[in-house]
Amino acid sequence: MPLQHSGVPLVPRDAVLAGFITTMVGFTSSFAVVLTGLMHAGATAAQASSGLLSLTFLVGVASIVLSLRHRIPVTIAWSTPGAALLASLSMGSFTFAQSVGAFIVSGAMIILTGLVPALQRLLSAIPVPIAQGMLAGILIPLCLKPFTALGTIPLAAVLILAVFIIGLRLLPRYAVALSMAAAVAYGLVSIHRSAAWGQVQAMPSLQFVAPEFSWQAVASISLPLFVVTMASQNIPGVAVMSSFGYQTPWRSSMVTTGFGSIAGAFFGGHAINLAAISAALAAGPSAGKDPAVRWKAAASSGGFYLIFATGSSLLASLASLSPAGLFEAAAGLALLATLANALLGAMKEPRWQLSALATILVAAGNVTIFGIGGAFWALAVGLLIHVIAERAARR
Repeated sequence: MPLQHSGVPLVPRDAVLAGFITTMVGFTSSFAVVLTGLMHAGATAAQASSGLLSLTFLVGVASIVLSLRHRIPVTIAWSTPGAALLASLSMGSFTFAQSVGAFIVSGAMIILTGLVPALQRLLSAIPVPIAQGMLAGILIPLCLKPFTALGTIPLAAVLILAVFIIGLRLLPRYAVALSMAAAVAYGLVSIHRSAAWGQVQAMPSLQFVAPEFSWQAVASISLPLFVVTMASQNIPGVAVMSSFGYQTPWRSSMVTTGFGSIAGAFFGGHAINLAAISAALAAGPSAGKDPAVRWKAAASSGGFYLIFATGSSLLASLASLSPAGLFEAAAGLALLATLANALLGAMKEPRWQLSALATILVAAGNVTIFGIGGAFWALAVGLLIHVIAERAARR
């Protein structure tokens, strides 16, 4: 039944419910990844809180604007693989101002991809096994955190692992969200016992960050962030929409998310993009029987993101005051499925296996040369090995 106002149908209840579930899954399953990534990129707790707030707000606004404009369920999310990339950086690799400068460059690249068709074709030319291998290598260190935490914070690690495994058995769709909730609950109890409760900041606030531009940061962050965002979020997002019979407005989506990423960068956010996994929740039958009105589910999701933005400071405070490694462990659990898919995508084709494996290992080792991080070198090494060894072997 649709909601009524003066006898005029507004938003169907199933669309509102689908929008709420979309937001719950998207936000709760990965906010810890975002906070971990921003802190590894040099952010203070307050700057990470500002970054999460700006991303959540911009995701909500972009989802509402694109859905209303095109009357299809265009769902926007923050770049979770991009946040995982940031989490792979060694602490102190760059100042946060340099990271912010790199975020801006990445946002500009996203805009150009929407405006210049040749750039879209160039992006599509990046081999899938190499792109997936880079993503897998980036994710491996973070996905190890839930298990290495057994040696440093055993009680907390056992708790979130148990909740995650039981969730997979009983409520598989919400297993990650439940493990995140367990981490938050443990953090709350720990902070209360440590008498640090007075340091918790509940009111959301934005902090402007003046960007600095460094070619090392651009090579280490901008290019890999752009590649994983496009290859792991935007392109799959288009495929998900297509599977439900919708044609994604590519140019409009890239321009909107690119400008949104640049705007958010000034307040600590790294990137927003088309949703991939959560897009199915707003575009599928659960959002309504009539595909022509499912855009209301995506718009509702945007509205709920605006509400969730108010809790960003509280979550960031919990992450900074909780036992070290707690939220990193929760973030690692959130990325296990993404890691599995990336590994499968990297090693699927036998003719690319050697170069894909090299890409994975270089990215996982986070090899830094000339101040440039491992993600860039992983791409370079993977492509070089393919050209020298695999392509020559086929000849």
